[in-house]
Amino acid sequence: MSETAQRPVTETVDAFHYGRFHLVQPKGIGHRSGMDAMLLAALVAGDGPMRVADLGAGAGAAGLAVAARIEKAEVLLVERSPLMAGFARKTLALPQNAAFAPRVSVLEADVGLSGKARLEAGLVDDAYDHVIMNPPFNDRIDSRTPDALKAEAHAMEHDLFERWIKTAGAIMRPGGQLSLIARPQSIAEIIAACGRRFGGIEITALHARDGEPALRILVTAIKSSRTKLALRMPLVMHEPGRHDFTPFVNDLNNGLTAYSRLPRS
Repeated sequence: MSETAQRPVTETVDAFHYGRFHLVQPKGIGHRSGMDAMLLAALVAGDGPMRVADLGAGAGAAGLAVAARIEKAEVLLVERSPLMAGFARKTLALPQNAAFAPRVSVLEADVGLSGKARLEAGLVDDAYDHVIMNPPFNDRIDSRTPDALKAEAHAMEHDLFERWIKTAGAIMRPGGQLSLIARPQSIAEIIAACGRRFGGIEITALHARDGEPALRILVTAIKSSRTKLALRMPLVMHEPGRHDFTPFVNDLNNGLTAYSRLPRS
């Protein structure tokens, strides 16, 4: 019997970006979105027309954050869990999201599909300017939650980055941008998965405070680029002795600015 069949699923409606968009999320099961999704969305820069695919979108937080901030962005939320895809659809039906909901769609599909199966699922070649992803990044041995849906959202499968980044490369147009957020220990797998598909990799370490180990890495890369990898200045979330975010991190978290790529000659 599934988790949802065993007990009713309660939900919350949560405001993001100072109320510019709202998200319907499950309470007590599954993954609940927060700052990771907002920082991922901030990696998409620009104000012109663009097509964006959010892989493993869950309830859609990151993709919706892009749509709410960039008026000409069309966003596809790709999620294999019918329950979480259902929450994304509930989110798009909220009156608070009416301004951008017509530019967002939901596709139930497994990001790890390849070849003909991927095409038949609706993930077509060379269609997107940006692909964003917040993959599950805990090792299976570290994922001890009894909530099967949450475990699936958080626990990394074998070769996950290889399979997801392969899909990103297939559905993205040449010159398009891949953006992802992950744990620092995944850096080697991410670089290897980019391989010859993506170049111009930029990596930013995210630290809670100066002197503390990085909690996350923000990664962007460009399809078919041959530009060399760059390590960017680290981002520090909090000032010494304070709990609120630094002004720049707060702006990223609340959709007031984007984290643009470095200018390249």
